[in-house]
Amino acid sequence: MDTHEDKQFLENLVKALVDHPDSVGINRTVDEMGVLLTLDIHADDMGKIIGRSGNTAKAIRTLLRVVGMKNDARVNLKINEPEGGKGMNREMSDAMREDNPSVAETKSLDQAIDDLKI
Repeated sequence: MDTHEDKQFLENLVKALVDHPDSVGINRTVDEMGVLLTLDIHADDMGKIIGRSGNTAKAIRTLLRVVGMKNDARVNLKINEPEGGKGMNREMSDAMREDNPSVAETKSLDQAIDDLKI
């Protein structure tokens, strides 16, 4: 993925959701496991990105997988807890842990799109 389409997609998406878009930072690394996008956000925006029961974070990860499949890359998201954050409850912690490649299942494009349907 030479154009870093995944990073630009994540940046546009997150900045549209948060109250402090200037605090959004994304680091992109590539290794044998695929692409890892590490997201840093303002402490006050953490709840908006994680969502109730981690649903927003799950949806963002699903969309990133779709973007990655389009470019034959496995894309994972790690959300860093901001300094001064309020600490994570169990639901948030579990939702953030889902980016672990050894636990995450690989889905076909059709499965990922079906997950997005309401």
